[in-house]
Amino acid sequence: MNEINENEELKRMQTWCAAGEHCRSEVTEKLVKRNVPYDVADRIADRLEQEKFIDESRYCRAFINDKFRLDKWGKQKIDMALQQKRLDPYIYRPLLNAIDADDYLATLRALLEAKRKSIRAENDYERNGKLMRFALSRGFAADDIRQCIDLPEENEETK
Repeated sequence: MNEINENEELKRMQTWCAAGEHCRSEVTEKLVKRNVPYDVADRIADRLEQEKFIDESRYCRAFINDKFRLDKWGKQKIDMALQQKRLDPYIYRPLLNAIDADDYLATLRALLEAKRKSIRAENDYERNGKLMRFALSRGFAADDIRQCIDLPEENEETK
């Protein structure tokens, strides 16, 4: 790839990154799909990081906020999504842990209440099982779900 094309790709990526938050892996993936060689894609990504078009910490903060507040995802699902984007856990785990616990449980309760209205079940056991599976699929931890749908702990049942 000649210098003119590399500069064109750099400008294209600068425009794309200025329009919204993106991480390094998204940028390199997009460049590779456009048949840009890996070494050129790396150089472009390095340059974008130097010029602050890409900032992993800023990206993680925005991603976590959007997925939790707008999409109502739990911490486990957000964690998995960030792992898939090959981001450093030392960057995003403190941000995930900074989510307010009361906010987190309030979001889960609201999600469960909305889902409870649309579930058809013959008894409470079946309804709670469906709610549990739904909340687990959204990335919430089993302990938090039990707390919100008033299920007994598994350890308490064996006592």
